[in-house]
Amino acid sequence: MTVEIPEKLLPLFTAANDGSLGTVGPTGAPQVSPMWFEYDAATNTLRFTHTSQRQKYRNLQRNPAMSFAIMDPAKPTRYVEARGRLLEVISDAGGDYYKHLQERYGFKRYDSPDDDVRVILVMSIEKLVGQ
Repeated sequence: MTVEIPEKLLPLFTAANDGSLGTVGPTGAPQVSPMWFEYDAATNTLRFTHTSQRQKYRNLQRNPAMSFAIMDPAKPTRYVEARGRLLEVISDAGGDYYKHLQERYGFKRYDSPDDDVRVILVMSIEKLVGQ
């Protein structure tokens, strides 16, 4: 079951803010990494670029639970954490979505050596915590 993002928190999701994606590691301990993201308003989901060769991807194949925290860069005590699960993994062979996020975050597009194993992780938003 997804939840609607309150209007006051929506700017944290729509701006090109950095965030931290948490998954459950193989020992049950959390694994948290900084990630670029994009909010998809049409599906009320979060999308991330990643590769199928990294630990976080393997974590999500084993346990689809995930959380994503975004802090307001202008006021770090203002934050939101979205909790949900992996809904879908979309192939991004060629890295087009990765390049799209490069532009979203103000970087010049460039090819990555792992473009051939790039994927898009799609996360549900089932609970929000923040202020």
